Amino acid sequence: MNYDTELRRHNEQLRRAAAVRPADHVLDVGCGAGLTTREAARAAARGSALGVDTSAPAIEHARALAAGLGNIAFEVGDAQAHPFPAGRFDLAISRFGTMFFADPVAAFANIGRALRPGGRLVMMVWQAGERNEWNVALDEALGATGGAGAFSLGDPATVAEILTAAGFGGVGLEEVREPLCFGPDLPSALEWVGGFTSTAEALRKPGARERLRETLAAHLTGDGVWFDSRAWIVTANRD
Repeated sequence: MNYDTELRRHNEQLRRAAAVRPADHVLDVGCGAGLTTREAARAAARGSALGVDTSAPAIEHARALAAGLGNIAFEVGDAQAHPFPAGRFDLAISRFGTMFFADPVAAFANIGRALRPGGRLVMMVWQAGERNEWNVALDEALGATGGAGAFSLGDPATVAEILTAAGFGGVGLEEVREPLCFGPDLPSALEWVGGFTSTAEALRKPGARERLRETLAAHLTGDGVWFDSRAWIVTANRD
């Protein structure tokens, strides 16, 4: 299992919304192993794609997977302060990579400076935790998992306020309701969820692993362990 497999249905929605054009220069924020960056590079055949992530191992893996693509690059960096070239990009995208900024206004202002005037921002973020079945189920099984930061952009008014303060206009939100997959079978799902940073400490409690197993088993189908989820596709333009 990996995040690209878990989020494959979400990825389709983000790709549609981003609508990368052949000459676009694309910035991918929180790119992880670079699937969304590679897809952007292929769509922007006369442009380019740059993926940025704080994880050096993820960037190393992304570079290896992108071998052979001539219009793609990856850099280790925090988008809140990374020295992007001003006005370089036509489009900034992110698949669940923008929810953990220490100062979100500063972060989006920095991303905005990297966009040309009128450049687009298209990002996917989780809706509120209580609207996500996977989060509610894990919390019930394990208690507080410490993953609250994942939902920091779940409130539409908060998102609009942050982006407006950061110099964006035309803020819009579109609901995405797609299931996510925690694994093709129960053992895989247990291993995958057990490896989350937010669940590691909770699983040390007596009985926690068995409760997690029962929760995952309740969502086992013929093609994997699936949970309902709700996200936003947020769009905006640099003023």
